[in-house]
Amino acid sequence: MPYLFLGASLGLSAGLSPGPLMTLVITTSLRDGFWQGLRVAIAPFLTDLPIILVSLFVLKLLPNWSLTLLGVAGSLYVVYLGWETIRAARHASLEQLRASEQSSDNLSRQSLSRGALVNLLNPHPYIFWATVGGPTLLAALDQGAAYAAAFLVGFYALLVGSKIGIAALIHSQSRALSTAWYQRILAALGILLIALGIWLLYQVLTGATQLT
Repeated sequence: MPYLFLGASLGLSAGLSPGPLMTLVITTSLRDGFWQGLRVAIAPFLTDLPIILVSLFVLKLLPNWSLTLLGVAGSLYVVYLGWETIRAARHASLEQLRASEQSSDNLSRQSLSRGALVNLLNPHPYIFWATVGGPTLLAALDQGAAYAAAFLVGFYALLVGSKIGIAALIHSQSRALSTAWYQRILAALGILLIALGIWLLYQVLTGATQLT
């Protein structure tokens, strides 16, 4: 199913890409153990629903031409994220992530609350749902609730699942974990994001908004 694959691909890329929540997942897992890292990883389940609802409400009020414009902007944004991920992979370091978190960690020791706050204040979910996720979800809803559900299940299963996997990996390897494979994975995900962005742009420009 195209929507399930698209959601899973975007979710995996977003889940493993560098960002505030990934930083918090890694550092919490190193410092407090796997279960605390898991609590941080599931933060999107608490914070994304209001973002999605607001995005869909606003998008429903916009004319069709503006949805096309948003689709183009969203596609280019995905390409940009891919390029930024590839650039970040060259110098990605788990040690740097730990240091950056430890130098600015004035938040509560409550892992779940901390993760929810970081994700809620992170601009990436808002940009994603306004430019990529929202229009795609609306296109899926036009075909039926099952298509929309497939997109959301694929996206969140890989978004949250990949972060839980990172938490488990970090905890199991502890401080001896090498960053080499982390850098390779980030580079591969950057290429995947660029490919997805180009594909989404093709869908928008050719009017193939149904993703069939």
